[in-house]
Amino acid sequence: MKRISLAVLTLVVVLALGASWWLSEHYRAQLNAPVELEMAERFELASGQGLRQVSRRFAERGWVESAWALELYGRRQGIAPRLQAGEYAVTPGMTPRDLIHAMARGDVVQHRLTIPEGWTVRQALAALRSHPELVGPPESVGVHNLLEVLELDDLEHPEGWFLPDTYFFGSATDALTVLQRAHRSMRMQLERAWEDRIEDHPVESPYDLLILASIIERETGRGDERDRVAGVFVNRLQRGMRLQTDPTLLYVQEPGVQRLTRAELDRDHPYNTYTRAGLPPTPIALPGRAALQAAARPAETDDLFFVSRGDGSHHFSETYREHREAVIRYQLGGDGTRYGIRNRR
Repeated sequence: MKRISLAVLTLVVVLALGASWWLSEHYRAQLNAPVELEMAERFELASGQGLRQVSRRFAERGWVESAWALELYGRRQGIAPRLQAGEYAVTPGMTPRDLIHAMARGDVVQHRLTIPEGWTVRQALAALRSHPELVGPPESVGVHNLLEVLELDDLEHPEGWFLPDTYFFGSATDALTVLQRAHRSMRMQLERAWEDRIEDHPVESPYDLLILASIIERETGRGDERDRVAGVFVNRLQRGMRLQTDPTLLYVQEPGVQRLTRAELDRDHPYNTYTRAGLPPTPIALPGRAALQAAARPAETDDLFFVSRGDGSHHFSETYREHREAVIRYQLGGDGTRYGIRNRR
């Protein structure tokens, strides 16, 4: 009788150990088996959803055979309270273990928006509003009240105060948070440029440097000319000369206007750098890092003028006479009658 009882007990122990081994292997296999996917998918973890809901959704998709396995693993690893809402990429070869850890780290899918150098704040707002993965800003937010919405009470005008760059964010991000990041970045870059400025710089404040950088940004897209363009403007400011730059006038025109009439050139207003000396009252665009640096540390040059060659580059001149000749050559097709000069044959 004792031998039978011992045999039964041995059998029970063996069966229990076998079942435990099978459960353990089955548990590991579910966690480590790649999810069955032909192509990448997205998994959205909504705010408020916990480990139990996630495990059930995994089981419904066939990524784990039993929801309990993933839930047990998550609780044993302390993952349950660390899950972060967002959109996650699920790629072929990924395991449930990989994905649950990605959710604990918050490795959400990153979307992007590029704000190019030289855009206006109005253009940046339009891009933010149209991005499919951003929320807002609402139509009621515009240039007129943007500072109030962002609680930037120390500023008077939003133009220029957002750094052009590529910004990454998760799905359903509030667009205004992207603008806040861009503003913090611009403050940091402007502070660096101001601290690095040349001695005897003619501008009197970081804000004036921002205005100057925005003009430089709009005047040239060529990196090899940016410092020299900055040198021209700095030289003119030091001599009390008017900047005479078209982009400041174009800034207050209707969107899309590319050419200025003689009447517009003669019409006096704060942004007309042909009729008024000094800088305009605000920036005219969003300057990038290179334009800020050029404004702070312009090229050492005696140039006072430049004119477009029509190919994206500029001809620089130290004297008005040389500049006039360049205008006739590159802008007027050799016709000097505008300056009372008889055409050469």
